[in-house]
Amino acid sequence: MRPEKQSIVNELAAQAAKATYAIFVDFTKMDMSKTSALRKTLRASGARLEVVPIRMFRVAVKDSSMSDAAKQLRGPTAMIYGAGDAAEVAKAVKTFSTAQKVPVVTSGWVEGRVLTAEEVDRLASLPSKKVMQGMLVGTIAAPMSNLVGVFSQKLASLCYVLNAAKEKKEKAA
Repeated sequence: MRPEKQSIVNELAAQAAKATYAIFVDFTKMDMSKTSALRKTLRASGARLEVVPIRMFRVAVKDSSMSDAAKQLRGPTAMIYGAGDAAEVAKAVKTFSTAQKVPVVTSGWVEGRVLTAEEVDRLASLPSKKVMQGMLVGTIAAPMSNLVGVFSQKLASLCYVLNAAKEKKEKAA
């Protein structure tokens, strides 16, 4: 392999190693202004968009968990990747592609699992990671707060009974 191609392969391997997710899109009908706009949108989510030479990408990821995803790639492909919240990025891509009609999501990869285009679409419909963490904390905290409420009601009831007994003794004396 020529040195310049080996350099591209090494760069792709380094990017794939750092990524926790990748969304592969067909960028055929995208012009430079749409590509720049998408890159700007993705930058806000901590993701990057790179045009991927498929043959070189397959060589770069042949020994990684992303190799199964690379086998499914066909035609002009761009890779959207990063290490942050995959749902947030999928949502940004879906919003952009709905408005602009491009790019078309072809597949994805999240933490070792290959995703179809439909699964990437479902990933986009999930709430963000922070919202899901808040929901989890609320679900875990709900029984504890209910228990605290029950104990405080029992304590209040005991106080009412003791107060009533005190008043009854004071009236009798």
